[in-house]
Amino acid sequence: MSAPTDSEVKELSPVDFIQLQQYIEYCSKKVKDVLREFDVDGRLAKHRHGECINEEGFRLFLKTYLEVEDFPVDLCQRLFRSFQNSKDSTDSCTQLNVLWTTLFFSQSFSVRALFSTEVFLKDVSCYFSLLEDGQPRDKLEFAFKLYDRDGNGVLDSSEVDRIIAQMMHAASYLDWDVSELLPVLKDMMTAIDADSSGTVSLDEWVNGGMNNVPLLVLLGLKMTQRDGQHLWRMKHFNKPVYCNVCHSMLLGLRKQGLWCTCCKYTVHGRCANRNPAPCTRTYVKSKKETGVPTHDWVSGNCDSKKCDKCQKKIKSLHGLTGKHCVWCHTMRHDECAELDPKVCSCGPLRDHILPPWAIYPVIKERANNGCAGTGDDSELNTTPDGQVLQISPVPNTHPLLVFVNPKSGGKQGERVLRKFQYLLNPRQVYNLSNGGPGPGLSLFRDLQDYRILVCGGDGTVGWILDAIDKANLLVRPPVAVLPLGTGNDLARCLRWGGGYDGEDLCRIMKDIELSSEVKMDRWNVQVITDETQEEGDPVPYEIINNYFSIGVDASIAHRFHTMREKHPQKFNSRMKNKLWYFEFATSETISASCKKLKENLTIECCGAPLDLSSLSLEGVALLNIPSMHGGSNLWGETKKVDTKSSAEEPEVITDPEVLKVTSQDLSDRRLEVVGLEGAMEMGQIYTGLKSAVRLAKTSQVTIRTKKPLPMQIDGEPWMQPPCTIIITHKNQASMLMAPQAKGAGFFK
Repeated sequence: MSAPTDSEVKELSPVDFIQLQQYIEYCSKKVKDVLREFDVDGRLAKHRHGECINEEGFRLFLKTYLEVEDFPVDLCQRLFRSFQNSKDSTDSCTQLNVLWTTLFFSQSFSVRALFSTEVFLKDVSCYFSLLEDGQPRDKLEFAFKLYDRDGNGVLDSSEVDRIIAQMMHAASYLDWDVSELLPVLKDMMTAIDADSSGTVSLDEWVNGGMNNVPLLVLLGLKMTQRDGQHLWRMKHFNKPVYCNVCHSMLLGLRKQGLWCTCCKYTVHGRCANRNPAPCTRTYVKSKKETGVPTHDWVSGNCDSKKCDKCQKKIKSLHGLTGKHCVWCHTMRHDECAELDPKVCSCGPLRDHILPPWAIYPVIKERANNGCAGTGDDSELNTTPDGQVLQISPVPNTHPLLVFVNPKSGGKQGERVLRKFQYLLNPRQVYNLSNGGPGPGLSLFRDLQDYRILVCGGDGTVGWILDAIDKANLLVRPPVAVLPLGTGNDLARCLRWGGGYDGEDLCRIMKDIELSSEVKMDRWNVQVITDETQEEGDPVPYEIINNYFSIGVDASIAHRFHTMREKHPQKFNSRMKNKLWYFEFATSETISASCKKLKENLTIECCGAPLDLSSLSLEGVALLNIPSMHGGSNLWGETKKVDTKSSAEEPEVITDPEVLKVTSQDLSDRRLEVVGLEGAMEMGQIYTGLKSAVRLAKTSQVTIRTKKPLPMQIDGEPWMQPPCTIIITHKNQASMLMAPQAKGAGFFK
């Protein structure tokens, strides 16, 4: 295939930018780490010529930063062209004009001169640092120091303009309306250089940036728990919307303004810096104010909605129209809101919401002397003056503590996080990438009756269950699951479905309200590598929630895992993941890498050896739940009802006739042991054409292996040298079973 011509690679499209973001989302390195490779003693130093790098150096920058071997050549070339600039335009009198001309034509970066075959390394580094995860202050400091050539802590106006150029570059492909952002940045520069000296210090630059709301949103503003601070995001509105500050319409074809996730307060980018009204409160100021339920109204943007008081349509008058309550989500005409009682019922989600009048601050020493203990009093649970927040729940409610893994399900995790921050009190909703589950469990630890919702895959659920074990809570709360992972086997067994597809979260919370509590066994697993062997891969978990397996299915999972680690951008959807899994299963069928498994392991159930001599197996699995690999039921349906109660069941069952009538149970303190005949049979099991070979049902298992074998726990595979594996019962977790859907089977 011939290389793309210049005319084919000059422009970077929005689709290209989305693809680039997917690569960045999975990379673990920081830009500053890659920059060291271009230092004089770095391995990429030969590709740096003064302040510039050539196209080969740019390609190696991407390869090193994104940690991929096969970054698309045409995308690399378009990115390179987008950074190219004419070195002939260095005259200080004309540079700024050239810069702003380029910015106004940011949709076509071919305006940038292509006379050079090199780009500025600092421009490339600044641009990518804006897109990666990190704190806005760190990004501002990094960008400043990047352009501070002599290290004297001062930049001239042309150098600051180059930083802003990269900000505009990034904003354009984040689909911002840059015509809105440009005057905001200009105003910031005017304010920073108050003495008109033409230079900016590091402190001036950082302080100016940290007080510029649209710029902070662009840099990835992290939510702070200072009560009253909006959680802003840029948003595109597909109908007329009015600014809550200046009351004029938000205009533009792209993302026109800032929108608060928590209260839906809406402003122009320029108006965000003009002291807008604070966000809704999330707690009251003293214990005396608890138990006083009042509406928190936000004005505007209720056009075409029905007033819940008079049932008439709320009509637009070319300005802010109507009001909505942040807690009960009712909408009113302005006049109807005045007539309505001030008491807020919290609406249809009353059972789940922890309203601000149920949270109050106490002095930290007093909290530590009480029954709460020290807990995890992070910044998320403290007030600006250092007091610790405590909960006084509304009677006859079951507050919902929500944990969201934003990296699960592609971008779904982020969307779910924002929706819950609006539907509930933001202090009930915790981003697991920002401090883990500790702060949330600490805030709720004294409650007697609450529920937990985990939004993520099976691994995220296991993480939360482990955290509950370690938190020493007064009451172990029941856990529901919103499935955002790939397999979601535990969610399937609990009827929460095989994957979240954008369903109404209010309906899901209604299902939680109607759910029933069930117990689920959890198992300790101890892997002891033989003394004569070198240590293998680290064992991913010490606890089994779903299943454990050795052999053919673990081999397929290990190949899948290895490829995903190497090329994460190829595994960004459930459908892609299933196609890859099918491909690896096909190759395993051909290679049969786990043949004659019975010659390389022994299994004891409660001390009794399991006879495998008459079987031709390529895998063995131990099941705690009736779902594996995204819905496969390896145990299969039990033809006859098992009339024996759990108390009467023996510690171990190996009789084939008894096993035929033995059913699975999440809470029977038993594991089901099955044999897998090969990858082809795995495909038949996956499609429901057959089940695995039932070998035993037992309360304890010991496995000894004689050669390195692939293994997996709850979908996380590794290669294990010869070892002894001991599996024993740990405890039982409280889980929530969703109500049976009408016309649905066991798995939704």
